[in-house]
Amino acid sequence: MSELTGFRREKDAFFRENPQSPLLPAQRTGFTGLRYYDEDPSLVVDAVPEPFSEPEVVTMQTSTGDEQQYLRWAIVHFEIEGTPVSLTIYRDPNGGYFIPFTDAGRGVETYGAGRYLEPEVHDDGSLVLDFNYAYNPYCAYNDVWSCPLPPAENHLKVRVPAGEMVFHG
Repeated sequence: MSELTGFRREKDAFFRENPQSPLLPAQRTGFTGLRYYDEDPSLVVDAVPEPFSEPEVVTMQTSTGDEQQYLRWAIVHFEIEGTPVSLTIYRDPNGGYFIPFTDAGRGVETYGAGRYLEPEVHDDGSLVLDFNYAYNPYCAYNDVWSCPLPPAENHLKVRVPAGEMVFHG
């Protein structure tokens, strides 16, 4: 079993069994697991972030009309299936890295409001963006959650066929 398969099994068990699950009790009845794309090694990207010379605090709208602040920290450039793309990386108030994004499959294959990715940071400052771990925010499962909406600069015009798919529950 791959590390990703184990991660997905644990996540599905959490969603099905844990009282902190974003699923409503009625949704957990008969829940057999989230829908995922097959693991795709080509969607594991090594990237070197280009920090902005003057990182700024930006306000992101949320799914409930609230606002959350993040530091607009850096940009990364890479290719997905031969198409050049760029994504902006944000830092949350606790210092974690956060990439909210949408892709061309949104609303059909992937959650319409977007997905999130948390890059792995290496000691040398480089990043690994493993899109196989792209996930839906909790508001994809339950409207009571307030989730930041990806800013326009992170709306990709290509499909990213990796990670979690749209939830049908």
